Amino acid sequence: MAKGFFSGFAVSAGVLLVGACTGVFGQEAGYELLVRPEGLRHELGGLKVVWETKLPIKKTEELERLIILGDRIYGLSDRNYMAALNREDGGAVYAMSGSLAAVGLPIMGIGLFENELYSILGNDLVLIDADTGKRRVVKRFDVSTTSPVARNGSYFYFGGTDRRMHILQSSDLVEVFQVAADNDSEVVSIIADEEFVVFGTDAGNVISIMAGEPKLIWKFKAARGIAGQLVREGDELFFASKDTKVYKLDIDTGELLWRRPYASGGMLEREPRVTGDVVYQHVRGKYVAAIDRKKGTGVWELDGGVDLLTEWEGRAYVLTDDAKVEVIDNKKAELLYTLDLPGVSRYVSNTSDSKIYVADKSGRIACLEPVK
Repeated sequence: MAKGFFSGFAVSAGVLLVGACTGVFGQEAGYELLVRPEGLRHELGGLKVVWETKLPIKKTEELERLIILGDRIYGLSDRNYMAALNREDGGAVYAMSGSLAAVGLPIMGIGLFENELYSILGNDLVLIDADTGKRRVVKRFDVSTTSPVARNGSYFYFGGTDRRMHILQSSDLVEVFQVAADNDSEVVSIIADEEFVVFGTDAGNVISIMAGEPKLIWKFKAARGIAGQLVREGDELFFASKDTKVYKLDIDTGELLWRRPYASGGMLEREPRVTGDVVYQHVRGKYVAAIDRKKGTGVWELDGGVDLLTEWEGRAYVLTDDAKVEVIDNKKAELLYTLDLPGVSRYVSNTSDSKIYVADKSGRIACLEPVK
C-alpha cells in the first residue's frame, strides 16, 4: 500500500462504487460528490457527468495537477505521488507505490512515447512503464534541466543549466552532441519530430535543427522570451512570448504566418491552446482571448477567463476565476450560458476531444461532457 498519495480508489458515475481495484488500490468509503448533475443542466445544452472518482490522499497532501497523456489521465500530488486513470471510465490503472520524485523537487514535464512515460527529475532521466507505473532511473546528468524533456524514436532532448540543448541516443543514452542559441540563452521548450527538432529560449529564439545532427534548418527571433511551451499542430507552430504577442510559424520553414499583440498591459505566461479553428490564450489577470487560427485576428475576449477546458461543435467551454464555466459560440462571438462548478480548483485543458476534467485539492476528479 502506498504510504503517501493514492492509497486506494473509489469510482462513481453518480453512485459511488468501491472494491473494483486490486494491488495498491484499496477501498474508499463514501464521499460527497464534487459535481452535482442537477447543477449542470441548461436549456441550451449543459454538461453531463461521465464519471467521478476520489483519489484518497492524506490530509497533509493535496492534488497538485492533472495531466492528459494518450488514453490516460494522471493525478500528481504536491508530494510527487502519481496515479493513472482510464480517461474513458475513470477506472484505476495504477498508483505508484513510491513517490515519483523527492518531495519539493519540481516536475517540469512528463511525456509519453509508445508505452513509456519519460521525464527528467532533477538530474535523473526517469522512465515509467505506462501500464504498471514501475519507475527506473536510466541516466544521471551533470547538469539540471531547464525544459521538459522531449524525444522521438532515436533521441532524447533536454535543455540544461549550461544553456545547451543536449541530445542523447535513445538506444544507449550516449550523448551525441550539444547545441546552443547564438546569444547563449537558456533552452525552455523543445518539440521533437523524427526528422527535426525545434527549441525555444528565454530570450525569444526559436530554432529548428536536424533531429540527429547539429545542422540548422531555420531560426526565428521574438522580441522577448518564450512563455510556456511551444505547441505544434500539424505543420504549424504556435507560442506565446513575454513580449505580449502570440505567434504562428510554419514549422518547416520558420516563416512568420501571423503575430497577435496584446498591448493592454497583460502578461502572457503560458502556451496557447490550439484547436481546429481557434487559438486560445490566457492573459494574466485579465481574460482568455480567442484568435482565429487561420487569420490571427481576434474573435472574442472573456474577462475573468482562466483557461479553455474543451471545445465542442464550435463552442468554447472556458473556466473562470470564480469557478464557473462560460460557454461561448465561437462563430457568433456570443456568450450562450454559464454553469457553476463550486469547489473546483484543479483542471486540465483538453484539446483532443470534448471531455472536461476538473478536480479539487482533496483528490475528487470528475469527467464531464457537453450535451445538446
